[in-house]
Amino acid sequence: MNNAPIGIFDSGIGGITIFKSIQKLLPKENIIYFSDNLNSPYGNKNKKEIQILSLKNSEWLLNKGCKIIVVACNTATTNCISMLRKSFKTPFIGVEPAIKPAATNTRTGNIGVLATKGTLNSNLFEITSNDYCSKINIIEKNGDGLVDMIENGILNGTEIEKLLLKFLSPMIKSNIDHLVLGCTHYPLINDSIEKILPNNVKILESGEAVAKQTKKIIIDNNLVGNNKNPTYNFYCNGGDNSLKKILTNNFKINTI
Repeated sequence: MNNAPIGIFDSGIGGITIFKSIQKLLPKENIIYFSDNLNSPYGNKNKKEIQILSLKNSEWLLNKGCKIIVVACNTATTNCISMLRKSFKTPFIGVEPAIKPAATNTRTGNIGVLATKGTLNSNLFEITSNDYCSKINIIEKNGDGLVDMIENGILNGTEIEKLLLKFLSPMIKSNIDHLVLGCTHYPLINDSIEKILPNNVKILESGEAVAKQTKKIIIDNNLVGNNKNPTYNFYCNGGDNSLKKILTNNFKINTI
């Protein structure tokens, strides 16, 4: 099992930000990435729909022989991670908004969270917010429409900046000093976000933390791989245009 692949799934290309962090930290691991872009976005679906899709994605990756599963989607993690861990013996790693470091390090006492409706409405998000932000002012915004734009390859320009301004302006007026990106798609538009935010606002995303947790789980379960020439396989069940735009030609994309 040691040289079996790490499985990663997301509702689209957002999880590529997680893939790159894991690839960098664990360069001898095989990885299979599954983009469920046929059903993207997850953020506006109800909990039952998200659970059904997450179970299906996990089963597909396990049938590919994956030794662990990384749920590279905030919406799927916050709504499904406990259920997935109960449903399978395989270790699962989730991705959650970086609320704790934002709350711990804020100087103004105001932090912003840009996430999907599904994440913001989840029980796990509420629990995390209550645990770390009892004395912190959180300005939450549902980034409705951003995932659709990103999946269509719109990462910069007037259209996406206009939408971002709508979400970020109330946060800027509230004097936030940390912005938590609560969706793995959003780091792909960091350049556009940085154009709008004041220089003193720190942007937090979860890629590095997820990669570190993945490494820990692999070590703890004696699943460390040692592939001299690791393989990276990408699959999607919708069109492959969005993946092609952010992956180099060195990576093969399979449609199913």
